Amino acid sequence: MIDRATIDRIYAAADIVEVVSDFVTLRKKGVNYQACCPFHNEKTPSFIVSPTKGLFKCFGCGKGGNAVTFVMEHEKMSYVEALKYVAKKYGIEVHEKPLTEEEQRHNDDRESMMILNSFAADYFRYALHDTDEGRSVGMSYFRSRGFTDATIEKFQLGYCPRGGDTFTQAALKAGYKEEFLTATGLTIKKENNSYWDRFSERVIFPIHTMSGRVLAFGGRTLRTDKHVAKYQNSPESEIYSKKMTLYGIFFAKKAIAQLKNAILVEGYTDVISMHQAGVENVVASSGTSLTVEQVKLLRRFTENVTVIYDGDSAGIKASLRGIDMILREGLNVRVVLLPDGEDPDSFAKSHNATEVQDFIRTNEEDFLTFKARILMNDCKDDIIQRSAVVTDMVESISKIPDPIPRAMYIKECARIMDVDEQLLTGEVARKRLALRTSDAEADEFIRRQNAQRRAEESATLAASSAQGISAGSSIEELEKELTKYLLKYGHLDFEFREGRQSVSLNVAETIIGELQANGIEFHDKNYRTLYNHYVELFAELGKGTEIPMHHFITDPDAEVCNAAVDLLTADDNYIASKLWKKHDITVESEQDRLSKAVPRAVILYKSKVIEEITAQLQARLADESLPDETVAELTHRIAALNKERMTIAKRLSRLIL
Repeated sequence: MIDRATIDRIYAAADIVEVVSDFVTLRKKGVNYQACCPFHNEKTPSFIVSPTKGLFKCFGCGKGGNAVTFVMEHEKMSYVEALKYVAKKYGIEVHEKPLTEEEQRHNDDRESMMILNSFAADYFRYALHDTDEGRSVGMSYFRSRGFTDATIEKFQLGYCPRGGDTFTQAALKAGYKEEFLTATGLTIKKENNSYWDRFSERVIFPIHTMSGRVLAFGGRTLRTDKHVAKYQNSPESEIYSKKMTLYGIFFAKKAIAQLKNAILVEGYTDVISMHQAGVENVVASSGTSLTVEQVKLLRRFTENVTVIYDGDSAGIKASLRGIDMILREGLNVRVVLLPDGEDPDSFAKSHNATEVQDFIRTNEEDFLTFKARILMNDCKDDIIQRSAVVTDMVESISKIPDPIPRAMYIKECARIMDVDEQLLTGEVARKRLALRTSDAEADEFIRRQNAQRRAEESATLAASSAQGISAGSSIEELEKELTKYLLKYGHLDFEFREGRQSVSLNVAETIIGELQANGIEFHDKNYRTLYNHYVELFAELGKGTEIPMHHFITDPDAEVCNAAVDLLTADDNYIASKLWKKHDITVESEQDRLSKAVPRAVILYKSKVIEEITAQLQARLADESLPDETVAELTHRIAALNKERMTIAKRLSRLIL
């Protein structure tokens, strides 16, 4: 457990723009920063980071929070893990209280697996550098690939000794549990209960998260036996998913963001050799064909991708599917074909960084030109094959979401293939229509429509100076409204007028006083937590004191934190139309409406609570086995509640008028 004082120091030091920028490329927009959301698929940025408020919020998927909860969500860390990550970034020493027996029992399995991987990485490095076998076998291999000591150290390369279970026995002796050894895939348990090291007699390539933790391994055999797989990767596990991971992203992310371009290659050694040559914006798919998730990962850092193909690659045509995938995610794609007999690994070894960069810059082609050239090589004058090529190119163009580059590619395709431009435009439109009806596109289309509808409803609400909530609002909606008024405006006063009387009231005092007088407690867990926290601080600081929002957005419960951010940014994505200002149409702000909105929300909420209690009592009254005195008591309580409802209804009617 981390003490509260240390947690407060971590939050005080954390710059949310710096923390989020470790994972997402942010662009300044006014006082805030903007990006495409890393938590859901979107083409138009709706992810906002506010340095002044110290929070992030996505108005597309609804996720929000502070620097620590961002790391939790993005890296799938626990609260304590995320705190430690941010503390380490800012050089804050973390002292933990000893875990209780119960806390120890519930220690997260995922963290245990990550710790085990860290031990394994250290063991493999030790075996490479400090054992005779490692130096003679593993180090000899890395030297033959031209890797320097600095490169070997940077990528934490290692070696797993022969012996079958050498590593496993070392891990067990060090106190690591069998269940985590098998869960990570480091150890294979046989039917006779013996162990086998998955990476025995292999050189090791650790695979890192974007924050630099080891989550998996790739192992290459040095044996010539054709029955032994050349590469062996960690299996899918609680902490590792191949499709979600790009090899080298931890080492490349800074360069990708700076150069605004990512270079995509195939293998581990391709990445390492390019980095050693001084070209560091390079990543590779991790033991799998390129996936949508990997493309989305790249899009967090750049909109431009350069794909490098081997000069003699027989699988270029098959890999063109990856280009279509990149296009569909809205990225710009260029392609480089290396000279015959070369791959990124060998080419980087024989050229320095300037030469590699110059070659890429000079030889990169637009994807359309490249695809046409590759596919047309086998066509010659065959009309049917040429027609198939045109269809294939139309398929690729139809994936491009932005209409302007899509139109330009149609024009270029018409020129290259000598086909009528209007015909291609119609075919692309037909393809896109068919694409939209697919499940994924349909879901995205519905999401956008719902988002647009919500935005229109929000604008209409503001433009008409509406009251915000209505008699049809649910208890949860009313609790959300009341909590929002507390967090955002609890320190403010408003003029309340009922009939001929006018009195100055405080927002927090009104809400808290009304609810406490009736003994009402919020139903929703998150709003109840925020409300109770506010009540404690209100009692301590007194009326009229604005309570800093960090008290609410630093709650250790991620759901509570997200709820607070949601409330505090409720109107941040709404901007009054310039057209209204031009015609002198005044749009009443939420703060301007407090005199009507706060009393109305309190009264409606009390009415809803009474309605719920009445329904519960009536349900009990339906029990024919109840004794007469209980029936009389329930009837009396229902009558009293109905009378209170009538009083509230009259009050509400006067408020509306």
